[in-house]
Amino acid sequence: MAVVEGSPGRGAQTKIAARSSMVDAFKGCGLSGMGIDKEELRRRVLIPRYLRVAMVEAVRGKNPAVVAVPEEEGVEAPETPLVVFVNSKSGGRHGPQLKVRLQELMSEEQVFDLSNVNPSHFVQYGLACLERLSGSGDDCAENTRQRLRVMVAGGDGTVGWVLGSLGELIGQNREPVPPVGIIPLGTGNDLSRSFGWGGSFPFVWRSAMKRSLLRAAIGPICRLDSWQIVISMPKGEKVELPHSLKLLDRNDFSQDLNIEDEDFEKFSCFGGVFYNYFSIGMDAQIAYGFHHLRNQKPYLAQGPITNKLIYSGYTCSQGWFCTPCIGGPGLRGLKNILQLSIKRVNCSHWEQIPVPSDVRSIVALNLHNYGSGRNPWGRPKPNYLEKRGFVEAHADDGLLEIFGLKQGWHASFVMVELITAKHIAQAAAIKLEFRGGDWRRAFMQMDGEPWKQPMSKEFSTFVEIRRVPTQSLMINGE
Repeated sequence: MAVVEGSPGRGAQTKIAARSSMVDAFKGCGLSGMGIDKEELRRRVLIPRYLRVAMVEAVRGKNPAVVAVPEEEGVEAPETPLVVFVNSKSGGRHGPQLKVRLQELMSEEQVFDLSNVNPSHFVQYGLACLERLSGSGDDCAENTRQRLRVMVAGGDGTVGWVLGSLGELIGQNREPVPPVGIIPLGTGNDLSRSFGWGGSFPFVWRSAMKRSLLRAAIGPICRLDSWQIVISMPKGEKVELPHSLKLLDRNDFSQDLNIEDEDFEKFSCFGGVFYNYFSIGMDAQIAYGFHHLRNQKPYLAQGPITNKLIYSGYTCSQGWFCTPCIGGPGLRGLKNILQLSIKRVNCSHWEQIPVPSDVRSIVALNLHNYGSGRNPWGRPKPNYLEKRGFVEAHADDGLLEIFGLKQGWHASFVMVELITAKHIAQAAAIKLEFRGGDWRRAFMQMDGEPWKQPMSKEFSTFVEIRRVPTQSLMINGE
């Protein structure tokens, strides 16, 4: 769970609530944003012109060595300098209009369109430019770098992409890492819900943006567990991976994988970080199909409500409801291709966990929000937890909750919280081994970003998940 900085314990933790998207959208219809003075907001967040222009030039030229001289003496850093990343393809295509509005409230140089700017380039060149100026004795640049906060306008996948890019600062000893707030533009927005930013883009969004920026400037900082995922697959297979996964070298292969030394050259390794969930199976297949449909026919994606209707219709068309697990190879249970192993807390050995034969999707969940604010793990009673060897689930406990979804009817009842999902395990680390057989591919997703994973009959594909030692920083929007 997200812990507010300076809080004494779990009692002061940020509450994670599954809110209705409609309620969140109507909350934006209030007058709260209208009472915020635009000039006062700019005083809090506006980065001095010479610095913001230098950052943009550094990113554009991919060179942090940009000459930047203040227009006048005595220029000071703002109280809370802010940078915003906008995914113009999210939120029913509200992104372009939102980008213009944010530029009006702050400045053109402080708003980056993710279709043009990779957040890793911002870290590598934009922040490096501030650090270089700071190292040369520029106090304004130093204070701007130290106080900087980031807002992300997008869905869960976009937020994860930016968080992962900012996390690169830790490995490069370039702290502090800027904390992140969220403007929810996705379909599910589970990360946004978890940190008090709501589950839907507000209807009266122009005035609501002033309030969002103010909350980003004054909100307390929370901590979020993050999880590293490494996928090792046979070379030669073509796969279109999401932004959050990158090609790794041989040194990143885990020693726990059952790969002989002579076979290492036959494998490729990809890695990344997720913050809410990783899943494999039918739910990822539906997400993959929905994303492709939305990209091919963008006029259908006019907002979160429309997206959810399309998503529901696509779910029915994929046969999750009507096809039993004993059907063709493409629709059988995951037990046929998957071997699941876990490490429990303070244990060094892997324990193999049986995969239920009727499960068609397996999810490893970090937060309490999944599938637009649902809690499929539920709130098991103490006697049940003791019987199963589980503990009460919290998102800062160093554990992932692993559960399964069966046919579509079962998933539907889980999503309306009439029943809970099929509990499989709680784990401090997870290892999955896939062997294709009759399966030519499997569908996976992490934090709302799905992809099609090719399968091999000859070699296994491995997925290993471990907790990242350092936590990510989030801004509490409540």
